[in-house]
Amino acid sequence: MRATKTALCVLLERHIGRDQGITAAAIALALECPERTVRELITELRMDGIAVCGHPSSGYFVAATPEELQETLNFLRSRAMHSLVLEARLRNVPLADLVGQLRLPT
Repeated sequence: MRATKTALCVLLERHIGRDQGITAAAIALALECPERTVRELITELRMDGIAVCGHPSSGYFVAATPEELQETLNFLRSRAMHSLVLEARLRNVPLADLVGQLRLPT
C-alpha cells in the first residue's frame, strides 16, 4: 500500500476512538513508509480538517467524541506553548512579549 492521505484515511477508519488507537510505528508498517511520513500525513489530514487525534499513550485515532477531540487540542496547545517558551528563552525576551508579537490568544 502506497503512503498517501487516502491510504491513511482508509486505515484510520478502523481506529475510531481512543481505545482503538494505533501507533505511528504500526501505521508506518501498514503503509510501508517511515514514521516521519506518517506524521506528515497526519498533519496533512488535520490541515484538511479531519479530527485525527493522538497522544503518545494512545496512538493515533479518529475522534469518537467531542471530548476526545478536545483532549487532543489541549495536548497540541500544550506542546505549542512549550515550544514558544523555549523560543522566548532563546531570544531572551519575556513570553508575553513574544506571544504579543505573534498576536496569539493565550
